[in-house]
Amino acid sequence: MDWSIQEIARIAGTTSRALRHYDEIGLLKPSRIAHNGYRHYDQEALLHLQRILLLRELGLGLPVIADVLSNESDAATALRGHLRWLRHEQERLSRQILSVQNTIEAVNEGRELMAENMFDGFDHTQYKEEVEDRWGKDAYASSNTWWQGMDGAEKAAWKQRSQQLGSDWIAAAGKGVAPDSDEAQGLARRQVEWLRGIPGTPASAPGGDLKGYVLGLGEMYVADPRFSANYGGESGAGFVREALRVYAEANL
Repeated sequence: MDWSIQEIARIAGTTSRALRHYDEIGLLKPSRIAHNGYRHYDQEALLHLQRILLLRELGLGLPVIADVLSNESDAATALRGHLRWLRHEQERLSRQILSVQNTIEAVNEGRELMAENMFDGFDHTQYKEEVEDRWGKDAYASSNTWWQGMDGAEKAAWKQRSQQLGSDWIAAAGKGVAPDSDEAQGLARRQVEWLRGIPGTPASAPGGDLKGYVLGLGEMYVADPRFSANYGGESGAGFVREALRVYAEANL
């Protein structure tokens, strides 16, 4: 069974123009070309398209996606990593929805707003309890004050930087580069610089155990699906961990 380009565009929520472009750059070839010149796609092509769209959601550009897909031998394993990330996002969004619903009800009924319930599921409080448990309440208070003190443009820029770093890690892992390669070590250096820019963490504290902190985070990226999802799953997080370990041993 296969589907026409118009059917695939409708089903996938994309456009025929985008699918033709994917064909032109060699990212997604049609399964066959009908006598009328229309492109058709079978189930294998649909699986490939799903991977493309998932990687686009992570912010990767088409050239990087092409590199990632060309180095993947097991689509099912890759999709399982994405599934873990999607489930984490689903849980976070469900908390956001409930938070907003409760706020609307409180406003409509004239009830007092409960500040501690208004921001559940939002990024800046996502790991509040874990931060406090690991590094103390002062650590969370410092980082939260820093976050709240930024304006919208500054927050957007910081998020963009974080997302780009995650995308670059995923791309490097997809290409199969070695953890001790120049590319991976450049990413590790960027990761440590990014961590140092977050107030309240051992990375930003003078005299703190930066090496231990970086090594510990690397282990946490692998052990906790919520974090490994940011790097394309457990395999990608393992690559990040090893690259950070090499960097920490040599530089911290």
